[in-house]
Amino acid sequence: MTARHRGQVGHSWGVGVDLYGALPGCWRGRNTTSGTRESRTVPSRLRSTWHALLTAHPARLVAIAFGFVILLGTLLLSLPIAAEDRSATGLIPALFTSTSAVCVTGLAVVDTGTHWSTFGEGVILALIQVGGFGIMTLASLLALLVSGKLRLRMQLTAQAETKSLGLGDVRRVLLGVAGTTLIVELSVAALLALRFRFGYDHAVGQSAYSGFFHAVSAFNNAGFGLHFDSLTGYSSDPWVMLPIAAAVIFGGLGFPVLLEVLRHRHRRRTTGRRKWSLHTRLTLLVTVLLLAAGSVLTCALEWTNGDTLGPMHTGEKLLNGFFHSVMTRTAGFNAIDVGALQPATLLVTCVLMFIGGGSAGTAGGIKVTTFAVLGVAILAEVRGEPAAQTMGRRIAPAVLRQALTVALLGVGLVIAATIVLLTLTDEPFEAVLFETVSAFGTVGLSTGITADIPAFGQVVLILLMFIGRLGPVTLVSALALRERTRRYELPEERPVIG
Repeated sequence: MTARHRGQVGHSWGVGVDLYGALPGCWRGRNTTSGTRESRTVPSRLRSTWHALLTAHPARLVAIAFGFVILLGTLLLSLPIAAEDRSATGLIPALFTSTSAVCVTGLAVVDTGTHWSTFGEGVILALIQVGGFGIMTLASLLALLVSGKLRLRMQLTAQAETKSLGLGDVRRVLLGVAGTTLIVELSVAALLALRFRFGYDHAVGQSAYSGFFHAVSAFNNAGFGLHFDSLTGYSSDPWVMLPIAAAVIFGGLGFPVLLEVLRHRHRRRTTGRRKWSLHTRLTLLVTVLLLAAGSVLTCALEWTNGDTLGPMHTGEKLLNGFFHSVMTRTAGFNAIDVGALQPATLLVTCVLMFIGGGSAGTAGGIKVTTFAVLGVAILAEVRGEPAAQTMGRRIAPAVLRQALTVALLGVGLVIAATIVLLTLTDEPFEAVLFETVSAFGTVGLSTGITADIPAFGQVVLILLMFIGRLGPVTLVSALALRERTRRYELPEERPVIG
């Protein structure tokens, strides 16, 4: 491995461990003055284990930080001041809401607009912003603004969330992420506030608050709304639907893609480079294809459904078909009754929710690039090509393994959670499967059974949301206590496939 490659993280966390191992011994908890080993007593082993969990792997710190913020949010939402009736909210509803907000999901066991007070809604909004922006990304940005520099460990943890390619990218990505978030959220908030004020004659303060809340929720792909029926009351209003859909798409593309697209013209003028990276091209292409496919299938399957698109005129049908397709990118707002969708539409929605949006953004799912890489690999195998190639680039075998791992882990988690929930509730299979995929993909769409699921089942959904937000591979690597490398290779043998 060259020095240049050691300075990059990409999708492998091994570099983070190598860099940590290169730090001075005193930074790693070792006694460098005497050269002797620490006493291996129980307390020292506990300290070593805890120190390793916090510092040896950037992804671990991200997972621990998310868990801490979820617990803090649970505590705040449990306070009597957080509820509209000033009574303390139970542990499970508070924990579920906090997890759903931090993991930018949108599933809820209590109605957001009526159960929570203004303080409670403010806590939820803050949790959405922190969870969507990224806890360690936010901490790194604050450190950057205060001191003007980042320590190595903080750079590594920021890389773990923003998917920066190298240490030199972290500062640029952090500032770009903050600027993009601010611009999109304020722009959408202004459009919505104006529409609520002059289109629905809401008070100025109410319009501004509602516009800002929905803009933050949309850009972070959270799906929390202030109305018990989400956005069904605005299903015929493109001035509300389209800005929210745009915010969802921008947030779901991923910050690296947004920054590369925004800086493309400048790069062309200064360097003459005309092509985006493979990651950006795959993300944009697959996003457009999935949005188009979802819109067409939703309209085709629901066109005559009297409980969804049937009563609408043609323009409204097309608008709501497109809006529903966008929301499956893990946003969670709904303008039509999800519980009234045809079984075929529910299945299409499950597939789109499972795929999700772009990497290093606010969307969940296995990510569109994972889906694209698997598709390229399948096409290469069908054609008999020796390597997976697309858009003039060859995809590394390690990336193929990672994509397959993410997809299979996701399928396994959804199947296991669905089986558990089916044993706990009498709800129909398609509704339980839909709820499970929605939780794993951090989507927030629901057929309306979330509040009826028993407490243990809600805990299962909490775990799914947490895993879905961090990503299966990130969570597995965060839980591993050490990196294992082999210095030998076993003999190769080909088992029979198919």
